[in-house]
Amino acid sequence: MFRPYFLIVLMAGCFSYGHAQLQKFSYTAPKMGSPFTIVFYAPDSLYANNIAKHCFALVDSLVDILSDYRDSSELNRLCARAGKGSFPCSPVLFDVLQKSNDAFIRSQGSFDISLGPVTRLWRKARKENIFPAPELVKEKLSLTGFNKIAIDTAMHTVSLQQPGMQLDLGGIGQGYIAQQVMDFLQNNHVANALADVSGDIVCIGKPPGKKSWTVGINLPESEHELWPKYLQISNLAVTTSGDVYQYMEHDNKRYSHIVDPSTGYGITSQKNVTVIAGDGTTADWLTKACSILPVGKAIQLANSLHAEVLIAEMKNGKLAFHASKGFKKYWQR
Repeated sequence: MFRPYFLIVLMAGCFSYGHAQLQKFSYTAPKMGSPFTIVFYAPDSLYANNIAKHCFALVDSLVDILSDYRDSSELNRLCARAGKGSFPCSPVLFDVLQKSNDAFIRSQGSFDISLGPVTRLWRKARKENIFPAPELVKEKLSLTGFNKIAIDTAMHTVSLQQPGMQLDLGGIGQGYIAQQVMDFLQNNHVANALADVSGDIVCIGKPPGKKSWTVGINLPESEHELWPKYLQISNLAVTTSGDVYQYMEHDNKRYSHIVDPSTGYGITSQKNVTVIAGDGTTADWLTKACSILPVGKAIQLANSLHAEVLIAEMKNGKLAFHASKGFKKYWQR
């Protein structure tokens, strides 16, 4: 369903003697095609093991709703009814679709979940290493358009109005699921926790005895090398998106897995975008939108959402960096 965009390495500090009644627990399980790590502080292992079990069960239940990789998922059942009338949605799917609609409007169409036919085409192309013909891209692009998604807020139903439409929640679902896990932990009296879903990070509180969680992010175009500075965050989400893992090369161009809705092709501008936002859902989709928008509009969009963004782009063989004004306050060497 959701694939890793960019590696982010967590560095959580140890708790102090004054908080010795709380112990640090870390759990990792394969979810959504990549490791899903939960770190939190709890009084004992019995409680921690039980809460972790419920967290991963929650993840599984959300994947069953939102995945486009599972034929039986609620999302794919909705897509199967494209052109056949309305579909009654569960509260979770309806919530994600409404958030996606808001993201589409705010991003001036640069974030668009209706791109499913196109993203599936490029997914297959990358797997088979066969660049798709222009007429095939055009054909798949004709099946897209958020204006073809009818959301009935009174009846909680959704209608995909053109046969062949498919939705892709890969640019928002991962952050949404991580946020749901954090909300679940808070509701169960866990005050200090962090979820890392292959680079989408959401945290609440901070490690006992520390001022914040410390998060390292990769240097642009590097799988393993980290920035010399780290991010200090609390009650926030961080997501980084780039093409270091998923891209396709053709005629000496690198096409990212992030598709521009206006062209149907992966972006070639070689941008790496890091977003700090108030919740995982916003951080997730905002990295994709900011990868497509011009730098000035990307920063303006982040500001409108009270988020911070750092954009690294390759220009004339050199890296250029652009950041919103508030981003630097989270850096620490």
